[in-house]
Parts: sequence; structure tokens; C-alpha cells
Amino acid sequence: MKDCVNITTLKPAFRKLRAYTFDPSLSLKLDTNVINNIVYKVPWEPLQPGPVGEYIEVVDFDPASGCFYKPVNLDDPYTLAQDGLEPAESNPQFHQQMVYAVSMITIKNFERALGRRILWSPYRDKSGYSAGYVQRLRIYPHALREANAYYSPQKKALLFGYFSAAPDTPSLLMPGGTVFTCLSHDIIAHEITHALLDGMHRRYIEATHPDSLAFHEAFADIVALFQHFTFPEVLKDQIARTRGDLASQNLLGQLAQEFGKAIGHYGSLRDALGKMNDKTGKWEPHVPDPADYQRIIEPHERGSILVATIFDMFSNIYRRRVADLLRIATGGTGMLSPGSLHPDLVNRMAQEASKTAGQILKICIRALDYCPPMDINFGDYLRAMITSDYDLVEEDNLDYRIAIIEAFQRRGIFPDNVKNMSVESLLCKAEEEVGEFEGQFTNLIEFFKLFKEKISYITNREELYKLTKIFITGGSISDLGDKTFQAQQTKTKNPTDRIMGLHQRLNVRFMGKEAVEQFSKLTGLLLDERLIDEQGIGRSTGQNTPGAPKLEVHNLKLASRVGPSGNVVNQILVTLTQRRGVVCETDKYGNVEVKGFFVADDPEKGWYALPEKEGAAPKKQKYPDKEEGLTGEGSEKVLPKGWFIFRGGCTLIFDLNYASSKDQVKLKYVIKKDIDDHERMKRQYKMLFNNNDFSLNATYFGTAYGNLEAEPFAIMHKVL
Repeated sequence: MKDCVNITTLKPAFRKLRAYTFDPSLSLKLDTNVINNIVYKVPWEPLQPGPVGEYIEVVDFDPASGCFYKPVNLDDPYTLAQDGLEPAESNPQFHQQMVYAVSMITIKNFERALGRRILWSPYRDKSGYSAGYVQRLRIYPHALREANAYYSPQKKALLFGYFSAAPDTPSLLMPGGTVFTCLSHDIIAHEITHALLDGMHRRYIEATHPDSLAFHEAFADIVALFQHFTFPEVLKDQIARTRGDLASQNLLGQLAQEFGKAIGHYGSLRDALGKMNDKTGKWEPHVPDPADYQRIIEPHERGSILVATIFDMFSNIYRRRVADLLRIATGGTGMLSPGSLHPDLVNRMAQEASKTAGQILKICIRALDYCPPMDINFGDYLRAMITSDYDLVEEDNLDYRIAIIEAFQRRGIFPDNVKNMSVESLLCKAEEEVGEFEGQFTNLIEFFKLFKEKISYITNREELYKLTKIFITGGSISDLGDKTFQAQQTKTKNPTDRIMGLHQRLNVRFMGKEAVEQFSKLTGLLLDERLIDEQGIGRSTGQNTPGAPKLEVHNLKLASRVGPSGNVVNQILVTLTQRRGVVCETDKYGNVEVKGFFVADDPEKGWYALPEKEGAAPKKQKYPDKEEGLTGEGSEKVLPKGWFIFRGGCTLIFDLNYASSKDQVKLKYVIKKDIDDHERMKRQYKMLFNNNDFSLNATYFGTAYGNLEAEPFAIMHKVL
């Protein structure tokens, strides 16, 4: 008798879950019913009823009805056997399944593009600093009885609403029928993208620039739209219907069809490609108008400019990639014969469209690592897209970067401080003076190598968060109580587990006067100890850096990405930020002037007025007793009118494999927002105090500007 062989059951790679491709309304039409039911392949993980997994927790409490809906158990054998529950508008458990499936697909798209695991924005203490790890984002499928859905930065949750439809005509949608926002792929993907972006750049929710909140909205739309191209049957169907012209009206460029019709639109909530003409009742493509970027302020409308830009870029690249297919299919004429396209041609065009869209989505997500830490604008994002693509794909055979530049230029979007719109000019290269300062980073080489060694072993996200915090602030690895870390530490040549944090290593007291000046110029920060009080920076009260210029190490990340040619890019991303109090006034001619600065943590101590003559010392002024301006809460104190918090900082990107040497670290990119930029101060003052061109934006948010306790998305999404 032969010996029995024990075969270990392998964990499945995916969990298959049925859901809507778009939303329930498309399942009620003969021409879209077939393509509107899809099976999502979600990365496998053990789940508790809810579902509750590693990244998200679905809590189905309905405050309007005062009840909890029974949580779905996706690990139930019968549910597993049939690829999850059958799509049904009336089944709350399917609603839970739908939000889980779309959320996890979006999360994994981010992780593949970024080359690391994602973390949610942590809880904050009253001072605004990180105070607690957030393992799971909460999702409430039936949180609101209204036509709204939003991400809450304070609750660390997505809240979806439901409401009665009020369509423009009964032929579009049944009047009075219940519409659930949690059943729309586009709305779910949009909202969780807000949460993912907030986890990477928490200052982007502050409306310091007309583009700030518009970028949040645009980026969330871009992710939702380009995920449409991951659905093969939908892609083939739309290519067949449009005869390969994806720049014409089609489902792939539309967002939230059911929601748009339910609130009285003729079609979808937003369309990246065009809009309905109210007079003719016909769909018309968007015509790029550079004046729109100068004129439009409302976040959704302004964001639609960026969405249309990215879709225009996709259309141009896609047309180039299928040009040879069309030449073959038409015998070189380029003119398709009447009738349906051959299925083989449709399949090949769908492959090219899917590949192009996937690459563009990765470029868009990866570019977030090359953006400034605050006060982002569309021009900054253009430079980030160009730099991130160049960094991973140096040889641009398909001219993606030219297509990006052309699309932005057609809409009048240009970055600040560039000589021209060439690829070379748009790259976020390190400043010229970095070569002189490079020696100051030698003490970081071993530190970064140790960080990479420790982080590379981690699969647990909470351990990743805690260890990163130790590398930033300093501390002992053994404090984590993790035996794996301790076992690894005993194998190293240095048995101690005590780490001097990055914050202490960057202490300017370790540098000479000249080095401090160079580092300040390089990073856009103010670090001269003699001037930091009168400049409004303030002094650190940290245990390791008492009295030093206040500086926050906002982020420390390891990114390991693989390019299309198999090249591996290992980088350390460091984000440094500062804040200062600024006092501005408007003169009788309407011109804004920067009058002086105050220490943001303690404005009651007064402020320092800028000297009238060059070389004179700033004059100490008392705290004013006058009308209050911003009424922030918690981390942003109540301030007089004309007083506000201003932020600056930089993203430093270090190449760990510079010149193919493991013993060198190269500062490759510096992306900064100078904290001493007076023009930015004046513009932010206008945004905050309802002056000149920004009155519409201020009407929406009022005193919520700059306030970490505000709920910007709840407000914005109410005016959809």
C-alpha cells in the first residue's frame, strides 16, 4: 500500500462577489442589463460578519429607522459557493456586500500603484498631531435619509444616504422610488478615494487654494471612472456601440447615472466627456476652454476640468494605440465600413483601452507621492504626473508624457515657476544647491537602510504604523512587544534596539550656520533659531528637540515599485512641514498686505509686525481686541479677523539605489511649498476672508477653512 500524501489546502487568491457594474438603474434596461451584473475578484482575506476585514468594517445601522440590519456573513459556505449574494435593491445584506467589494477593489488599485500598504489617516489630538492608529475605515450603508454620501475625516467613516427619486421625467426613473447611494460603484469608489487621499495627504482637505478641494473631488472621480475600464464586458460593449470612438457619449465616461437622474438631471451626475444641451436635448462633447480654469471656482465644476483633462489624455493615447488596428481593418483608409465591428477587432481594441486606462490610473495614483504636502493645485499635479512617470519609465516610447502636457495645456493649466512646458522643465528635480548640502545626509544612510530592513519584513499594518512612528520620533523597538522584531534584532551586528528618530536627526542644532541656511533654502522651511519667534514658527517642546525650531516630520514611507521593464525603484519619502501665524490686512484700495506673524500655538502672546525699513527689527504688538474672524475649534483656535494659520513644507524623495550602490543615498526630488511665500499668504487670506474672486467658495464653507474639525465633504456633497 502506497503512503498517503497530505496535500495542504492553499488559501484562495480571490473572493468572488457579485455586484452591480454601475448601479441598479442599468439592470432595468434591455441594452445594459447584461453588462450591469459583474463578479468582482476581491483579494482573499478571512472576514467576520459585517463584513469586517483588515481594512474596512461595515456597520449597518440606520439612524432614520433606528435599527441595525443583520450583518452579512461572506464566509458562509452557501454564500461562498454562489459568489456572494445575488444583486438586490431590497436586500440590506447585499448592500453590505456591494460596499465591501468596491472598496477593496479600490484599495488594492492604490496599493499596486504605490508599492506599499495603505494606512488611513490617524486620529488627531487637540493640537492636530497624530494620536492613534486607525485600522479599519467604517462604512455605514444606510447612514443618512437624504441625497448625499460623504467621507468623514473626523469619524474615519463613509456615510451613504438613501432618498426618494424625483426625476425630471418618469421615463428616466420611477418617481418616489428609493435610491441607495451605496449601490452605485461610482459613488462608493469616489468616497473611499477621498479617505485614501486623506490618509496620504491630510492637509488637502484645507481650502487654501481654489484647486484644493476641487482636486479632492476630481481625483475621486478619476479613480471611479478609470475603474470602469477594468470591466471587460462593459468595455467590449461600449467599444462596439461607439465603433471604437470612446471620446463620444458612452457609459465609461459617466458617473452615477441613477443618482443623477433621481435628483433631476437628464443623465448621469457628471460626465467627463460632454453634457446635454438644454435647448436641443442632445448630448454635446466638452470643448476645452482655457478660460474655464480662470473663471470656475465651485469645487465640483472646477474639479471637472481636471477630470476632462485626464480623460482627454486617455483618448489621445488610446487613439494612437489602436491606429494600426484600424489601418489593418480598413485596408489603410482609416474609414470603417457601415455595420457592426468584427468581434476580433472589438476584443483587440478593448485590450488596448484597458491597458491604457490601467497605466493612466497607476500614473495618477503614483503621482500623489510626488505632490507637495499642502496647498496643491492642478499645476503641481501635472508636474507630479510627469515626474512619477519619468522616475519609473525613463524611455517614453508611446509619448504618454507628451499627451499629459498637451491635455493640460489645452485647458490653460500651467505650473508655477517653470520656463516652458517641456518634460525636462516640468520634472521636480532637486534644487541646484542640494549638491553642496549632500554631505549633511550622510548620517541618514544607515538610518534609511535600517528603516528599509525593518519595514520590508512587516505585513501587519498596525506594526507598520507603530514602527514608522518610532523611526520618526525615536524610541525602542522592544516597546512594540513584537517577538519577530526582537528576534531579528539579535541577528544584527548592533544588538541595541534603541533608535534615534528622524525628527532628532534633522535637528538644526546638529548643523552649522551655513548648513542651516542651505537646508532652509532647499526645503522652504524657516530654521534660524534666532528668528523663529518673530517669524511665527515657535519652539519645539519635544523631549529630544527642546527649544529647536518647530518642525513636523509629517510622513516617512518606503516605496518599492517595479517598472514595465522590470526595473525596481526603492525610495524613501520624507515629508516635512511647518506652520506659522500670519496677520494680513486689506488697504483702502483693496490690496492685501502681509503685516506680520504670530506663533500659532499661542496667539494671545501677541504678534511681531514686519519692520517698515529693511534691516530693522520686528516690533512686538499686543493681541488685538477686535472683531473675531475664523471660529475654528480644537487644533485651530479662535483668531481675530485677518489672522490665520499658514503652512509650508516639502516632500523629499531619496533614491536608495543611486548608481546601483547600496552604500549611497541620493536626494533625487524636492517638492516644496515655501513657508515664507508672501504671495501664497495673500491668496490664502482672500480664500479665508471672502475677498475678491473667492466669494462663492467662502459661501459654502464660511469659517470652516483651515479647521481640522470641519466636515468639508458633507458640505460639498450636499450641493451636488
